[in-house]
Amino acid sequence: MKKDINSLSPEAREIIKAQITRRSLLVGAGAIGGAAFLASCSSDSEPSGAGSPEDVGGTVRWANWTAYLDAKKVDGKRTYPSLNKFIESTGIDVDYLVKYNDNDEFYALVQENLKAGKDIGYDIVTPTDWMAARWIRLGYAQELDAANIPNKNNILDTLANVSFDPGRNYSLTWQSGFAGFCWNKDVIKNDVVSIEQIFAPANKGRVVVLSEMRDTMGIILQYQGVDISQPFTEDQFMNGIDYFKKLIADGFIRQVKGNDYLEDMANGDAVAAIGWSGDMFSENLDGKNYGFAIPESGGTLWSDNMLVASTSANKANSEALMNHYYDPAIAAEVAAWVNYICPVKGAQAEMEKIDPELANSPFIFPDAETLSKVKVFRGLDAEEEFNFAAAFQEAIGA
Repeated sequence: MKKDINSLSPEAREIIKAQITRRSLLVGAGAIGGAAFLASCSSDSEPSGAGSPEDVGGTVRWANWTAYLDAKKVDGKRTYPSLNKFIESTGIDVDYLVKYNDNDEFYALVQENLKAGKDIGYDIVTPTDWMAARWIRLGYAQELDAANIPNKNNILDTLANVSFDPGRNYSLTWQSGFAGFCWNKDVIKNDVVSIEQIFAPANKGRVVVLSEMRDTMGIILQYQGVDISQPFTEDQFMNGIDYFKKLIADGFIRQVKGNDYLEDMANGDAVAAIGWSGDMFSENLDGKNYGFAIPESGGTLWSDNMLVASTSANKANSEALMNHYYDPAIAAEVAAWVNYICPVKGAQAEMEKIDPELANSPFIFPDAETLSKVKVFRGLDAEEEFNFAAAFQEAIGA
């Protein structure tokens, strides 16, 4: 049954009202079921050598996730058209570094240098909402100069005043997306839309799930009837952990991984996953045949954010780069490629110029029915975050 828009979360309502975009080619049956295809944009480059921020010079070093920027290969080398436009128009060089595999994993790599005020090797970082809140709370993000980011005004109204950064003084949303079920369509012939289907006996030992607790547990909790956007109890969360542990103990889950879950899918060790929507588009453009669906019982909706690290000496150049990506034409160019939800007003009109069919896709511009099937995992207080994370890590044997 289609839900009324007023029953959705504020974030979901804003997405509908502003008609933001994410690219997806839908196949298979159902309003939600379908394959999302997205070209990969991983990078083998390494950050500049560690040292004092003064040694960095004018190059902006941007740490981001896999398959998260428009890319193409020229003479066998990967290049990023929208990034090249920025470099050519400003003269500011950019090291685009695909270094995010998991929020906690990345934070662990830079935490000590952040505490010591030493250069972490990156100027712009791209953590998910809950981790962005931690960076800001601990003073690890620099306050942005709005005068250097006039396009900041193009951010969606609700996203402009998120709880962890009212007024967006320290962050700007990069992209949003869904977590749900992924599967190899050459092996699994039917759409996977339920927990029973993804953990079917035939898939035993060949399912990978995300190490992002809020996505994996968010899907399990919703299967158990919990509204993850509301103040559920610790007992409810631990019931979900018990179910998760049983899946591991019974041998259904092969591994719990970050963005590198794609490796298991690619080499055939896994035939299904709890994964991210855009990743499947990426793999399919590389010749795979994967499907993606939001679970019948509910998927998750999340956002990643650009912050300037407290240790960066390239703040003004970083702000110029942020401003570039909040130009609606540039935002549409990225959204048409990466297949994730774009937070920039005006991107849909620009998408019409790129591909009218994409501009009208319900997965690029999510409608109320689509968004009624996903939830934003609620904010956790410090005690909950510690207890829930500890239980999740204990369950996976970390």
